[in-house]
Amino acid sequence: MSDTKKVGRPKTFDRDEALTKAIGVFWKQGYEGASMKLLTDEMGINSPSLYAEFGDKHGLYLEAINSYATNDACTPLVALETVPDVQKAVRAFFEAVVDYSTHHDSGAKGCFLVSCVATSAGHVNGTAELLQNAITSTDKRITARFEHEVMLGNLPQNFPSADRAKLMFDLRQGMVFRARAGFTDDDLAGDIDKYVSSVLASCES
Repeated sequence: MSDTKKVGRPKTFDRDEALTKAIGVFWKQGYEGASMKLLTDEMGINSPSLYAEFGDKHGLYLEAINSYATNDACTPLVALETVPDVQKAVRAFFEAVVDYSTHHDSGAKGCFLVSCVATSAGHVNGTAELLQNAITSTDKRITARFEHEVMLGNLPQNFPSADRAKLMFDLRQGMVFRARAGFTDDDLAGDIDKYVSSVLASCES
């Protein structure tokens, strides 16, 4: 007897690439403005494939946020964590912020989390939690780098690691906001020296 079971069609698209394309659409159009046609056209898939893989537009949006937070938004953190010298590491963090804020593959400026996700957090279910998780995770990773430098003796024992981590994040947000407004990478890079100094400024005993 022949097997009459239907064999599922193999995927005809790269999932990570499709998510990157979806991020670009959401980033430029916002959640509400990103129509299914815009999404499927940019992602290079049809509606049935999108629904089969991501559930619906809302599911796609949440996965796009996760993908961005795990990849693009982590690039500055990777720079901070891998450059040995702490001063150079903080500089590398801000340089990476400038790069992805002004030269993203999608052509969008700024930061997806700031430009799109933050504006939808109040009315699109699940986004506020993902945004809070991304912020908390960033704070913890920056704090951990500073605490490591304190342990090594490269930063003073009274260095306020958690406070400076939040300062770094807030400075980052200001940079991506300026990028979204059209400031050039040169404009943004011109502020890096003072940001590094502010973050690593010694504390009074």
